[in-house]
Amino acid sequence: MSTPTERNRLDEEESPYLRQHADNPVNWQPWDEQALETAREHDVPIFLSIGYSACHWCHVMEDESFADDEVAELLNENFVPIKVDREERPDVDSIYMTVCQLVTSRGGWPLSAWLTPEGKPFHIGTYFPKESKRGQPGFLDILERLAETWETDREEVENRAQQWTDAATDQLEETPDTVAAAEPPSSDVLETAADTALRSADRQYGGFGSGGPKFPQPSRLRVLARAFDRTGQSEYLEVLEESLDAMIDGGLYDHVGGGFHRYCVDRDWTVPHFEKMLYDNAEIPRALLAGYQLTGEERYAETVAETLAFVDRELTHDDGGFFSTLDAQSKDPETGEREEGAFFVWTPEEVSEVLEDQTTAELFCERYDITESGNFEGQNQPNRVQSISSLAEAFDLEEQEVETRLEAARERLFEAREQRPRPNRDEKVLASWNGLMIATYAEAALVLGDDEYAETAVDALEFVRDRLWDADEKRLSRRYKDGDVAVDGYLEDYAFLARAAVGCYEATGEVDHLAFALELARTIEAEFWDAEAGTLYFTPESGESLVTRPQELNDQSTPSAAGVAVETLLALDRFAVDSEEFEAIASTVLETHANRIEANPLQHASLCLAADRLESGALEITVAADELPDAWRDRFAETYHPDRLFALRPPTDDGLEAWLEQLGLADAPAIWAGREARDGEPTLYVCRGRTCSPPTNDVEDALEWLGENTSATTADETTSDGPESPF
Repeated sequence: MSTPTERNRLDEEESPYLRQHADNPVNWQPWDEQALETAREHDVPIFLSIGYSACHWCHVMEDESFADDEVAELLNENFVPIKVDREERPDVDSIYMTVCQLVTSRGGWPLSAWLTPEGKPFHIGTYFPKESKRGQPGFLDILERLAETWETDREEVENRAQQWTDAATDQLEETPDTVAAAEPPSSDVLETAADTALRSADRQYGGFGSGGPKFPQPSRLRVLARAFDRTGQSEYLEVLEESLDAMIDGGLYDHVGGGFHRYCVDRDWTVPHFEKMLYDNAEIPRALLAGYQLTGEERYAETVAETLAFVDRELTHDDGGFFSTLDAQSKDPETGEREEGAFFVWTPEEVSEVLEDQTTAELFCERYDITESGNFEGQNQPNRVQSISSLAEAFDLEEQEVETRLEAARERLFEAREQRPRPNRDEKVLASWNGLMIATYAEAALVLGDDEYAETAVDALEFVRDRLWDADEKRLSRRYKDGDVAVDGYLEDYAFLARAAVGCYEATGEVDHLAFALELARTIEAEFWDAEAGTLYFTPESGESLVTRPQELNDQSTPSAAGVAVETLLALDRFAVDSEEFEAIASTVLETHANRIEANPLQHASLCLAADRLESGALEITVAADELPDAWRDRFAETYHPDRLFALRPPTDDGLEAWLEQLGLADAPAIWAGREARDGEPTLYVCRGRTCSPPTNDVEDALEWLGENTSATTADETTSDGPESPF
């Protein structure tokens, strides 16, 4: 058989993941029309491999198979091999991962799929060893068998491919009447989701699930925080705190350099999978900020500050945007071998050598469980296991001295670690993930009262806007890398970035950020909203046509794109022109998927939060002033207000006219209308639902009114058990 593809084309790509495979003997192609046309022209199947740069098992499969000449020969002769970076093309990943989960009941990366030339899958799995072992089929055997089956049993292959494609379409695209309802879910669905989270909570070790691995699940934590705020039921807060404590004390957190790893491989949060993803370091701090407001625990705020310092230092572009990931592995300079976790782990001897002072070294090892036996391949991922008070007693030292010694030790170990071979950094700047991170910086500015966080948020928003937003076409691209812009934006890019722009407006009072958020929302309506189906699709109407058009309703490692879009549309509805019905779109999406949300609320955490916001209404805090007074910001930050919307406006109606012109509004929206500053002083107007406080120049008056007009159900009154957890 002639070789369908003549060479490996990945050296032409900017994705670090694709470029990692540019030297493979496999004739890899990117997912583009040229590759797909080659498969159609030669009438050969596609082998699709999906992964990402920080994926450990992707590296393993490359070393075992894709760098192997024997494997390459089989792939090149019988298939069109295509590599996809799931971070660049989540639409392609969503379709074939859905098939994998439907067929095999599991998923993960690398994702390995064999497709017809039309893109329909007929064989699928994740990692395969080169040779069969421990009952797992070998990659070579699979390639030989599928090449033969394609030639000898084509009809069966195509029948299976059509069945699987139909199943994926049913799962991803359809909006059948069975999931719709006459109205959106009520706020009760929030408590149902929280009750389901309680039943899946690990009350011994924190987090969710009765075994490992343990994932952060920040969307579940947001559900628990808001449900506690709504009901006062103490168990919601207890599980939230247990989960936050487990994550910041255990191996998920980098105790030397700050920031969170992807997940832990065990039940008790000891050993992480060491990659660091931008989205985890955005969403976990948001949950910590909520925990800080609800409990006043300073260590939650400190962990947020340390994590943002890590992001500043290691994941921030010089001009303002945020990079995507740090790899789990680093390369040994002597052997050239890649070692997982090598950058992060320690032995007692290494700690003693760096710190020199034996007492300080012993303190650090006791505090962070650095032992001779180790917890990771004979070495140790630090876990915080001893309190300051217990160490002070054991070493007969003052607590302040223990803290001083430990911080000095951490700084010296950090400096020593900086000399080690570093993990690779994936320097893609993704619109969606940047949106998550920008929103967290903006929220941190408001909650922690640090204007530098707002400046960082604005710098990143402007970076993404300048490079990825086409102001003339009103279109957003997904990825920037070294001057190269690629991939049409998906719903998550628009929704996450719009939410971030709203956050920047709240944190700074600059109307330009609000204007950008509205532009993004209008494109969401134009490109992703399907009025006939009553839903928001993940891919744009004008985008590439795939075998099915996915929706993203579930919360996974990132929040549901549809859920964030609905919440953001609800916020922006307060500023929409008369012809725009953002709230109506949001309400219809919730109606369309009501039964699905109510049947599996925890899988749809962001949509549950959106349903609660729709029914409860936003807490509108209109401030007529040149800027939000620091004292007012600080007082509101002391209390958890999950649906708070700071709506700064100029103090006079004359000043407001320029804002309305920039926003394209003929008249002032209700949130601003008639709300000038009184007596020449900054003035507050606080509204919940359709009830508003009198205008006041005193933040304490506004807070007193808010306390009187915010009702929470007591724990004794909330007895709904909800459906059984699917987890």
